Amino acid sequence: MNAAKNAAKNAMEYAPENLTNAVDRRVAELGFELVDIRRRDLRGRTVLQIRIDVEGSAPGSGVTADDCANVSRELEAWLDGSQMLGARYVLEVSSPGIERPIRFLRHWERFVGQKVRVRVPGRGREIATIVRIPDQSTVMLRFGTNGEEQIVPLKEAKDATLVVDWSTLDRSLARKASKESQ
Repeated sequence: MNAAKNAAKNAMEYAPENLTNAVDRRVAELGFELVDIRRRDLRGRTVLQIRIDVEGSAPGSGVTADDCANVSRELEAWLDGSQMLGARYVLEVSSPGIERPIRFLRHWERFVGQKVRVRVPGRGREIATIVRIPDQSTVMLRFGTNGEEQIVPLKEAKDATLVVDWSTLDRSLARKASKESQ
């Protein structure tokens, strides 16, 4: 009976939002920022995908492969000790990539003025500019070339990622390469 009670307690304690909060705290303790977390079940095994970054770094320039490996080892030991995912799980830790996800309120706040590709009910997937954060549950987005602005609940702004201006990035990389060759 104790095992059943513990399993029920763990299931409630590590509901999706609680698991996210627990992982977010642990990643922060390790000196990184949690960018994204996805949990799915695959043939009786939980797959936990985590993206991390160095807080405040520019997209595409923060976390290294060694950072991901170190965080993966630390999280694996922590997850094994807590048994929150059971004995059979797969943990994947990676960088957010250059077109990083915009998932949490702190990301929306950090990237005000930036363009995002986002799926919004009634609009589908579009490119918009983050105008401002009116409160902790909404974001004002400016869509398309006509500049139409709309307040969107954050819980309805799905699959948001930064949009990279490749022409600016190409010029920046060319300048950096030129300086390094001198």
